Amino acid sequence: MPQLQPEFTESFTSSRPPPLLDMDGSGTDGESISLSVLNWEQVQRLDAILTGSIPIHGRWSFPTLEVKPRDIVKVVRSRMEEKRIHVREVRLNGSAASYVLHEDSGLGWKDLDLIFCADLKGEMEFQIVKDIVLDSLLDFLPEGVNKEKITPVTLKEAYVQKMVKVCNDSDRWSLISLSNNRGKNVELKFVDSLRRQFEFSVDSFQIRLDSLLLFYECSEHPMAATFHPTILGESVYGDFPTALDHLRRRLICTRSPEEIRGGGLLKYCHLLVRGFRAASDGEMKLLQRYMCSRFFIDFPDVGEQRRKLESYLQNHFVGLEDRKYDYLATLYDVVQESTVCLMGHERRQTLSLISSLALRVLAEQNAIPNAANVTCFYQPAPYVSDGNFSNYYVAQVQPVYSCPPSKPQQYLSLSQHPMYATWLPCN
Repeated sequence: MPQLQPEFTESFTSSRPPPLLDMDGSGTDGESISLSVLNWEQVQRLDAILTGSIPIHGRWSFPTLEVKPRDIVKVVRSRMEEKRIHVREVRLNGSAASYVLHEDSGLGWKDLDLIFCADLKGEMEFQIVKDIVLDSLLDFLPEGVNKEKITPVTLKEAYVQKMVKVCNDSDRWSLISLSNNRGKNVELKFVDSLRRQFEFSVDSFQIRLDSLLLFYECSEHPMAATFHPTILGESVYGDFPTALDHLRRRLICTRSPEEIRGGGLLKYCHLLVRGFRAASDGEMKLLQRYMCSRFFIDFPDVGEQRRKLESYLQNHFVGLEDRKYDYLATLYDVVQESTVCLMGHERRQTLSLISSLALRVLAEQNAIPNAANVTCFYQPAPYVSDGNFSNYYVAQVQPVYSCPPSKPQQYLSLSQHPMYATWLPCN
């Protein structure tokens, strides 16, 4: 067994946690404490996530890959080091980190966000990282699959849901998201620098994995309450106790939403629908305006807004289709109440877009409240060849009227969200 470095020995053999540190490592003299040591229950949840198998679903006839997060981290990290790309540390981020710290937040965990803090100085390093991830997927293909003819391009098309690269003066990072049909994508994020690392305090947590990964490599004995590595959690919001209190009490708090791409507007409405509430109603009303302003700066065209909303609904409501309408109704209310940066017709366009998406959600769920006013359905004649022809016509009517919900769709809450337009009657 490899010899442990002296600085890790106490972590592996002692249940006594080390002193907490500030973000700059200067100790706990400051008022804001950003780090905390995970307790045994939290360590167990973290271990279950890292050692559990997550399926990566392939498109077409490509087989499903069974991947353990600890294994893919090991493979990717070792190959980055072989290519002389130094990995400073690996962290767990996002909803999975929040779940580890507090199991009953009401959010569960969706994507598995793994951050590789690495030195990415130029385009060459970004390309190497991309090639390493795609090449690593070959290691997880089932036995009997002929790997020789599978190219990186083929692997990308089969298993990667999205790729993002950001390279400017303040942000240098890339993201490769591996597909999972149940909404638990494995997202590998490679970060050299990132100015804004959170949207709200409840999603600001990162868990440092290096001590646990070293334990997996070195220890011959399983973990126990009195024998496990010391693992640190951090809140990049800046105040760990406060952020954890927000998570436990389901409070929404943020700062400077104008720094967030999209303003955090979509996540904010998602938190409201999941039972979270503003820590300060007065402050949040003001911040809503900044959220809406930044959202419309980043997505000024109604076509871009549609694509963003449809993507958000698809990615964040797997297994929660019955919440989609409430989400869109909440979004409608926030946009209607807090948007001050748009011209009147632009604002009406956006509200009409949200209304039409809400109507489509109701139709998909067979939850249209009543049949007094119905959508006209026209079957196009054979000579209609326009590819953009739609056989659904939803009226864009102002003002907006509400209809009472019909049982058993009590979750529609239409009395609280009177937001969708009456459909044109058939004559």
